[in-house]
This record gives sequence, structure tokens and C-alpha cells, in this order.
Amino acid sequence: MIPQLVTVRRRRRDGRWSRLFVPVLPVLLVLSPLLLLAVLVALVACLVFRVSAVGALRGTGQLLCALPGTRFEIEHGRTAVSVSVR
Repeated sequence: MIPQLVTVRRRRRDGRWSRLFVPVLPVLLVLSPLLLLAVLVALVACLVFRVSAVGALRGTGQLLCALPGTRFEIEHGRTAVSVSVR
């Protein structure tokens, strides 16, 4: 199952958090022409470096299936960012 929603939280200067919800499917639909171009470039790269294109595609699919439930937080000084994938 591919991720459905990405939540990005950022701490403002006044200490409050601002939240941004990014639905994955509409973003993929809007960026699909670029996604198609990226897949073609990846296939050419697989041919150039003699990597199995099927194996690379399978690995990418497994990575996408493992994303839901992922959460990471970055904090550096007064800047903090939290990303959650559902």
C-alpha cells in the first residue's frame, strides 16, 4: 500500500508549530509527467550501469510499501521539523 498522507510540522519562531498536510495521490497525479520522465532516466541509468531494471523497480516498490508509518524529526538550534507518513 502506498502512502496516503504526508504531514510536515515546522516550529515557528514564536515556538508554535505549523502543520502542512500533503495528500500523496493528487501530488502524484499532478507530477506524473515528471514521474514518467524520471522512470525513463532511471531505466537508461540501469542500462548504463548494468543493473537489473526489474530488480531496481522491485526495490523501489518495496521501499514505497514500507513508507507508511515512517516518522522522523530533525531539530537544530531553534529550527525543528517533523515529518510523518501515513
